Amino acid sequence: MRIHRTTLPTRAPGTTGTAGTTGTAGTTGAARTAGSARPPASRRSRRTRRPILAAATALAATALVLTGCTAEASPDTPTQPVIEHVHGIAPDPRGDDLLLATHNGVFEVSESGEVSGPRGDYDFDAMGFTVAGDVLFASGHPGPETPAELGEGNLGIIRSDDGGETWVPMAFTGVEDFHVLTAGPDGTLYGIGSSGPELRISTDGGENWESSTATGAVDLAVTDDGIHAATEAGLQRSTDGGKTFAPVADAPVLYSVAAREDGSLVGAGVDGAIWSTAADGTWARVGSAEGAVQALNTAGAERIVLVDDRGVVELTGDDARVLSPRVG
Repeated sequence: MRIHRTTLPTRAPGTTGTAGTTGTAGTTGAARTAGSARPPASRRSRRTRRPILAAATALAATALVLTGCTAEASPDTPTQPVIEHVHGIAPDPRGDDLLLATHNGVFEVSESGEVSGPRGDYDFDAMGFTVAGDVLFASGHPGPETPAELGEGNLGIIRSDDGGETWVPMAFTGVEDFHVLTAGPDGTLYGIGSSGPELRISTDGGENWESSTATGAVDLAVTDDGIHAATEAGLQRSTDGGKTFAPVADAPVLYSVAAREDGSLVGAGVDGAIWSTAADGTWARVGSAEGAVQALNTAGAERIVLVDDRGVVELTGDDARVLSPRVG
């Protein structure tokens, strides 16, 4: 495998490294404010998930820190914001950048590796994050300057229709924290909250949720073939809308899983490998992680994007390209 590293702007010396309702049928979240305006600057900051499998937990101690900030940099020295632990990664539906859901907001990474953000100056901890069409959904905890209307303690489900510039509360506001959150091909949302292991499903953009069976999943990926759950017992699949799950034969044990546009799957295994399914459903090793994979997703038909100890990495065929390296 060939590895390419994108060169970032040189750092100056001294730079450092990164109650609502229950989930029953018809559950309704906090009412949204139509045309919700962006919070005033005084209220905004300028500044995948549940515990994973035991074999991966030991790796997770090597938490990612991306940086480029320095108090000593000259006005002409390019700087990048501090990014703390990354929980999710996804293509930006508004362009070619990647979005990083982090401990301190949603950031963007350009194709050249430049990092900017947080989007909209929102400083919440985006523990759960997914994109459905052009809409962003997140969950987690508020930051020091997160607007109170998004939830105190837990965010529940929040939604952005403008690429993360503004957010509105949808459901479980102040009550639930979804570490597992994903969207299916038709825009249906699937998640597992902090209050219990049951799968929750929303078919109306996150406003109402129904509870299904308990899965014990640490990650979910949804295709036309069903709901795929990465669990300690191995990969499982439901073909009846989440009512029942059965083991997927010959699948590696994964702690992160994502779906491509064609319905094939990719995943991060507890063995340190990055796996992908072929057209016939067989699994093949397509790369290796360095340390724990903090976030993993697909981008287009061929690319796999992830965050590990190297930083933000893109896998395409036999090539591995480090878009934005780990520092510190």
